[in-house]
Amino acid sequence: MRRAISAGEYAPGEQLIEAEMVEKLTVSRNTLREAFAMLVADGLLVRIRNRGVFIAQFGAEEIADLYLARAAVEPAAVAWGEHHDVDKLDDVVARAEQALAAERYADVALANQLFHRQIVAGMGSATLDANMDRLLARMRLVFLQVLRREPGFHGDYVGLNRRVVTLLTAGRKKEAAEALHDSLVQTSRRVQEIIGQGT
Repeated sequence: MRRAISAGEYAPGEQLIEAEMVEKLTVSRNTLREAFAMLVADGLLVRIRNRGVFIAQFGAEEIADLYLARAAVEPAAVAWGEHHDVDKLDDVVARAEQALAAERYADVALANQLFHRQIVAGMGSATLDANMDRLLARMRLVFLQVLRREPGFHGDYVGLNRRVVTLLTAGRKKEAAEALHDSLVQTSRRVQEIIGQGT
């Protein structure tokens, strides 16, 4: 269910009908309810009393909070991480650049998510990795809302990701962290504006 939600098979705000999901996933009602509870805890689903379970959708306040968390964690990982695989980061950005040139925007978005995931992996912390996975799953739902209005949204950040890799390669961690922090703060404002246009 988490993979399907992240892949955009369900729209933010869409109701999940228990009987339909039991049949589709070929699981028991108890198993489904346990999965729902886990995904509610992860922030991917919301349960509304007397109405049911829905795919989460995010407003300005929730988006600001997600980006606040990212702006704290990701630049810190750049600045103090001791396990960065710069070659892997470079490869991820190269794939994003190729996808952008070919206007394969879905691939650009996937590469961008992987880039930010790898940034946090550079800390070498299993706890941070698990939390980043949950945070990025919520971000994918945010981006589903954004991409309806701006399909090429992630293409604007490929250059920034390239700059971060270039600075890391040169050992200029502080500058890389500052560039990433500034970008996340600006992106938070932009995403909130885009989401606000649809309300």
